[in-house]
Amino acid sequence: MITTRVPMTVEGAQALKDELRRLKEVERPNISKAIGEARELGDLKENAEYHAAKEQQGLIEAKIKYLQGQINQAQVIDITMITNQGRVIFGATVTLLNLSTDKSLTVRLVGEEEADIKAGKMSITAP
Repeated sequence: MITTRVPMTVEGAQALKDELRRLKEVERPNISKAIGEARELGDLKENAEYHAAKEQQGLIEAKIKYLQGQINQAQVIDITMITNQGRVIFGATVTLLNLSTDKSLTVRLVGEEEADIKAGKMSITAP
C-alpha cells in the first residue's frame, strides 16, 4: 500500500503530537472515569450520563485515530534548513497585495492540516 506523504512544518507536527498526547493522557482517562461513575448510577438502558460518556469516548477515540494517521503521513519539513533562493516554496512567508483594494495580507505557506488563515497560515494547495 502506497501512503501519500503530507508536507508539514516542524511546529505543525509538534502541535499534532501535543494534541494526541493530551487526548491520550488527559481526555481518555477522564472519560473512562466518567463512564465508571455513570455505571454506578444503575440501569444502563435509562442512564443518560452513561450514554453521553460512551458517545464522548467514541469521539475521542476517533480523534486519536485521525491524529495518529496524520502524524504517520506527515513529511516533516524543517523550513530553517531550506536555503532562500528567492522563490515562493513551502514554508515561505509572502505578502499578497489585492490590487483592487490596495490591502495586503501576509501569510506563511504550510500543509493543508496546518492551514488557518486567521493565524496567517495558508495551505500550499490553496488556489
